[in-house]
Amino acid sequence: MPPDEDTARLRPVPPAPPAGTAPPRPTRSPAPPPPTAPTFASTGISTRLPPPPPGYEVARDAPLRPDGPPAPAHRGPGPAHLTRTPPGGPPTAPPPYRRPAGPPEAPAGTSARLLPVPARHPGRTAAAIACVVLGLGLIGGAVTGSYLTGDSSADAASGGGYAPLRTLWHSTPVDTFFPSTLKGDGAGPGGADRTWTRVAVSPDTRCADALDPLLLKTLRPVGCERVLRATYADATSSTVTTVGLVFTEGEPSAMEALGTRFTDEKLTQRTDLMPRTYPVKGTVAAGFGDGQRASWTVNVLTEAPVVVYAVSGFADGRRIPDPQPVAKATADGAKTAAAQSGLGHDAKGIADRVERGLRTTVSMATEKPR
Repeated sequence: MPPDEDTARLRPVPPAPPAGTAPPRPTRSPAPPPPTAPTFASTGISTRLPPPPPGYEVARDAPLRPDGPPAPAHRGPGPAHLTRTPPGGPPTAPPPYRRPAGPPEAPAGTSARLLPVPARHPGRTAAAIACVVLGLGLIGGAVTGSYLTGDSSADAASGGGYAPLRTLWHSTPVDTFFPSTLKGDGAGPGGADRTWTRVAVSPDTRCADALDPLLLKTLRPVGCERVLRATYADATSSTVTTVGLVFTEGEPSAMEALGTRFTDEKLTQRTDLMPRTYPVKGTVAAGFGDGQRASWTVNVLTEAPVVVYAVSGFADGRRIPDPQPVAKATADGAKTAAAQSGLGHDAKGIADRVERGLRTTVSMATEKPR
């Protein structure tokens, strides 16, 4: 082995200590420090907070209270850990939170107080009233238009008014109201056939000249415009009958009320309300006056402003002391002269057929145009 390699392997021997001294204790190398947990710096995570925005600084005097009650909720304009720093001055605390103005809240367990409803705007109220008035005007115009154009076949019967019927008394031919001949199949006593021939027709007459004063007073609630009359004789010319159409001024409601009164108060049976006759000189009805009246009937219509009546008697001018209304003169077993001679049947039969013709005329006058 070369000498330089031996020298490299030998270590120097320390000198021996002097006599009487203890040999030095061997020294130990210091123990390595215990391992520590990784830190944010060692993991590369920054522990710095972001810089505050302009006008804010960190509030360093707010102590952390991990064990105490939670800090009050932040109500300032900025983040919870920042306070506003006004330019050129010390930091100031954020302004306190204030509740918006409004009605106080109701305590727990009580009902809330209702707020007053604001008053309606005058303009809106006026607009609503205008709409209502306009709507009523349109409805009224439509109804009026239907009457003017004959847009209802039962206006009178339904209470819609008698406008189309007011002029019938002078615009309808005489023969339409009073045909020259009336046939009464089964209209006589015991169902016998009857035939009546027109003797004379009266011109339209004022109510005061054609009606008894008490009957005219009874018709006053509906008014009286004109009276049309005609007198008929039977086939033997032994009996005569005057039939009349009283055109009133009343509306449907008034006519209905009058008809109810005649029925409820039995006005058709009162001899003081018996209609007058229409005698005609030079005819078989020349002697047919008030004293010759034997039976009568009065019927108030609601389809038209008309009251239909008929009164019958003997053509020879004999007086009748006990006149009877149609209901009694046509009853079974009646023994009076009016009943046995068929005068009650004459009055009822002629009135029914004239009324039937009037209803046809009214229906045509109110028929819808096609």
